[in-house]
Amino acid sequence: MLLLALDTATPAVTVALHDGTSVIASSSQVDARRHGELLLPAVDRVLAEADLRLDAVTGIVVGVGPGPYTGLRVGLMTADTFALALGVPAYGLCTLDGLAYAADIEGPFVVATDARRKEVYWARYADPRTRVSEPAVDRPADLDLGGLPAVGAGALLYPDTFPDARAPEYVSAAALASLAAEKLAAGEELAAPRPLYLRRPDAQVPKNYKVVTPK
Repeated sequence: MLLLALDTATPAVTVALHDGTSVIASSSQVDARRHGELLLPAVDRVLAEADLRLDAVTGIVVGVGPGPYTGLRVGLMTADTFALALGVPAYGLCTLDGLAYAADIEGPFVVATDARRKEVYWARYADPRTRVSEPAVDRPADLDLGGLPAVGAGALLYPDTFPDARAPEYVSAAALASLAAEKLAAGEELAAPRPLYLRRPDAQVPKNYKVVTPK
């Protein structure tokens, strides 16, 4: 097994290789405006670090969000393209699950990422491997979480709602790859990569838009 994992659902552009036993190379850069520019060089970098070629990869793992439309599409389209070119399966994992998997918390907790518009993408977890609620998008002030520990950039932004905010701030492809490898080794079926948007994109056709047709 050689999994290439990547995620662009948060400001982090993150890539990792997992050989079925452990992560053998990884790269993460935080830049919310350069997902498309940074992703492929990061793939080249982790392959070079592991002294491997892209055609050695046996599966692609990609974070499916929730996340902003544009950034999320960069990772998903890249994963689909690699899978098609290499003839290997592509697997989708919730980005929040990757953050939870990397959390050093044993009991119940929350994962929250920044959804902009003064909102967060969030979900509850019983432990780092078990999500107990569907991902949602809400204003932090509308949430009543009983002071549960929380991880993610969204938690750090709103201390009134998340008084016990902890690392990690952003998802890592290393965590996504490790979670996917664990699930595959256990015989679990992973879903195909489909975007988890939770709301419409920011860019929309203006109201009262007039269509001009040639005479």
